[in-house]
Amino acid sequence: MSAFRQLLGGNIRQFAMVIVLVVEMLLFHFLTGGTALTAQNLQSVISGNAYVLILAMGMVLVIIAGHIDLSVGSVAAVVGIVLAKATSDTGLGMPWWVGILVALCMGAVIGIWHGFWVAFVGVPAFVVTLAGMMLFRGMNQYIGKSVSIPVPNEVKYIGAGFMNWIPPITVGNWVINSETIILAAVLAAGYVVLRLKARRRQSSLGMKVRPVNVFLIQMAVAVAIVGAGAWVFATGRPGTSFPIPGIIVILLFFFYHFLSTKTPLGRGVYAVGGNRVAAGLTGISVKKINFFVMFNSSILAAIAAIVFVGRSTSSTPMDGVSWELDAIASVFIGGASVWGGIGTVGGTIIGALVMAFLNNGMFLMGMGSDVTQMIKGLVLLLAVAFDVISKMQGRPSIIGTFLQARKRLGVDGAQTDAPKNEEKATQK
Repeated sequence: MSAFRQLLGGNIRQFAMVIVLVVEMLLFHFLTGGTALTAQNLQSVISGNAYVLILAMGMVLVIIAGHIDLSVGSVAAVVGIVLAKATSDTGLGMPWWVGILVALCMGAVIGIWHGFWVAFVGVPAFVVTLAGMMLFRGMNQYIGKSVSIPVPNEVKYIGAGFMNWIPPITVGNWVINSETIILAAVLAAGYVVLRLKARRRQSSLGMKVRPVNVFLIQMAVAVAIVGAGAWVFATGRPGTSFPIPGIIVILLFFFYHFLSTKTPLGRGVYAVGGNRVAAGLTGISVKKINFFVMFNSSILAAIAAIVFVGRSTSSTPMDGVSWELDAIASVFIGGASVWGGIGTVGGTIIGALVMAFLNNGMFLMGMGSDVTQMIKGLVLLLAVAFDVISKMQGRPSIIGTFLQARKRLGVDGAQTDAPKNEEKATQK
């Protein structure tokens, strides 16, 4: 058991949501007769839920900073209708790329509007975004006249396209998508290089590193998972691959993971969410942080709108309805604290995927939307309640345990002799 714990990073609880996701996928694959993990279904899950993953990456920073954004669904709806109006033949007839720029500018303007009221006027984000939810929902209906408006093929490709830029590889009866294999190879190689560099850096600092065999097993498992996923996507229906919306999500994930963990701006978000008074006393601009998280949330809502209308082929009056609830649920299921100051982009992605596969699995099993909504509500309640109860009993939360493990373990899993009182500092 100690070897198993060491392999997983010293504490099994930090992998709780990952384990839940894996078990969920395997369970639905069994219950649906082997349908859930096919290439076609996985492509559908990624493309169909990319907008939630994108929204959640913006929402987690808002929640870490101690706020909430109820407007992202309505913001996405109005951005979607602006994009459709700008590029459709019955609208302004702009080139597709100009329409995308206009849509992103629309998201930026809304983000400035929200950021101004929250950061400089001091109106609570809950009230500002509640007003924004109503304001921009009405604006969507006013601009679109409550009708569906199609988008160009180029936008459709962004929302539902596949990588087919170079000829596929043919091995016997297998037709393998080349781009998916290249993408997997780049991700796996990058992962190995970063882990090796981190291990070398930890060793040069005199820090205790994991045994070589454990380190190699960890890398081998990660590479095997990437390879298995790549094989499924690459050998699907000819002409398909890992979907374009998934590429967008991956790029945004790396960007926001780096921003939240490696930059002063990202550390400022955590500081303000943990204690904004103390953060202000240390020289952090609380107004700047508050403005940034609200502005950033609207920008990502605009990107989510572009992806969504591309996949659905048009902007409709019902776009964006309840999207904010899915994004918020993903953040909390992913381990963010309801009091702010705690959360990760990676955990949020896992939480969003848990919800995505839950939706997809129950759909494949023929369950109605009523049962699906009830189960999703229970999952959200239990996830947050488990974290809160852990804190009340004096134990670190799941995400708190993860953060403490990262302090004791280097990027490559190197262990340090961190004082035990550090763990107490994260308990609430």
